[in-house]
Amino acid sequence: MDIQTFFQNVTNAMQWGSFYALIALGYSLVYGVLLLINFAHGDIFMVGAYIGFFIAALLLGQYGIKLPFALPSEWIFVLTLILTMILTAGVGVALERIAYRPLRRRGAGRLYIVITALMAGLILENGNLALLGASRRAFPDLLQKTIYSVGGISFTNIKVIVIVAALLVFLLLETIVRKTKLGMAMRAISYDRMAVPLMGIPIDTVIVFTFILGSSMAALAGVLFVSAYPVLEPYMGAMIGWKAFIAAVVGGIGEIRGAFIGGFMLGFIEIFVAAVFPSTFRDLIAFAILLAFLSVKPTGIFGVARAQKI
Repeated sequence: MDIQTFFQNVTNAMQWGSFYALIALGYSLVYGVLLLINFAHGDIFMVGAYIGFFIAALLLGQYGIKLPFALPSEWIFVLTLILTMILTAGVGVALERIAYRPLRRRGAGRLYIVITALMAGLILENGNLALLGASRRAFPDLLQKTIYSVGGISFTNIKVIVIVAALLVFLLLETIVRKTKLGMAMRAISYDRMAVPLMGIPIDTVIVFTFILGSSMAALAGVLFVSAYPVLEPYMGAMIGWKAFIAAVVGGIGEIRGAFIGGFMLGFIEIFVAAVFPSTFRDLIAFAILLAFLSVKPTGIFGVARAQKI
């Protein structure tokens, strides 16, 4: 592998790692607060992509409803992104209210909550399949793709947007969790959920805010993903969701820095394995490497034995 190919693979790995990191952040946020592995999170990523598709189609006038004024496609992309994050956050909150909160208030064991999360993900997948069918859909081309070349290494404006978005989201979440009162409340719940209400902290409000943050990040990843790879199908969130979960575990689930580093770590391993070996070996070798890593450090890169920090 020459130096040019190496750096070309680095840019590709940065993009894939950004997708994994954005989704893994949602896993880590929810686990950090509730000690709940929200296995439906990958399907919320899928729901976000579909919501983005329908909003974009509506704004483009493809459903017969046209805006009274013409908007540039870049503005439509921004509006689509914002509205998708809001609506998908609503889906995450609804999931918490309907599926998780009743179990939490009744003191159900973690096993039942995990099974509920798995069923919620299956309901989202198969609900999409039943309502919209199995046909693939093409996301509209809202951002005109521009290809840059620096030193023989080519990359697109979309790739830059994805990487920058992941970095900004990481910094935003770190600031919220470490520097704000709400973040302090989130960390307090992770340490002692029973004592927090005695301190006057509205635990339900904090949990809802956690789901809003996590789901909106999944929506952001969904819209950016279909902007880069414009194909939607009902099961698109399954595999990438599992991989992002593994990335969060490798980084130390419950730690925002761990989710971020774990996402990029998985992205780099996959891209460089595919660059050296046949692509069919990519997942096999990548997961074998991660399994070997976890056997040495089971708590992940930033994880501690307690595994309750966020």
